[in-house]
Amino acid sequence: MLDQTDLSILDLLRENSRLQWKDIGEQVHLSGQAVGNRIRRMEEQGVIQGYTTRIDTSKIPAEPSLTAIVSMFMNTNDHQSFIRFVSTRPEIAEAYRTSGEGCYSLIVRVRDQTALTALLDELLPFGNYRISLSIGKIK
Repeated sequence: MLDQTDLSILDLLRENSRLQWKDIGEQVHLSGQAVGNRIRRMEEQGVIQGYTTRIDTSKIPAEPSLTAIVSMFMNTNDHQSFIRFVSTRPEIAEAYRTSGEGCYSLIVRVRDQTALTALLDELLPFGNYRISLSIGKIK
């Protein structure tokens, strides 16, 4: 069970996962060692699943520059093969099972329209899709 101090630690790590335990401790009124113990416990419980780096892909020429949100409308009940397909595709950055419009929402990051078209062609056996292209990241 998480307490308010754990939630405060998570908020600080969410903003900067490279913070030193001592610095976190100063903000939540604990020693660095106590913060470390709480972080390890949350890692063991699966609350903290990893640490990531946010990268501005527009500054890296070889990185994907086109982001698309794909809503999938399945035409089959074989969702497991679709889930396996999605899990193997690195250009599908995020995938969500949804209610309402569509069965799944996919966040896709590719280099260009050609790569997007190729992926969409591979999605067709699973069902129809609706696509929205990102014109700029806000957050």
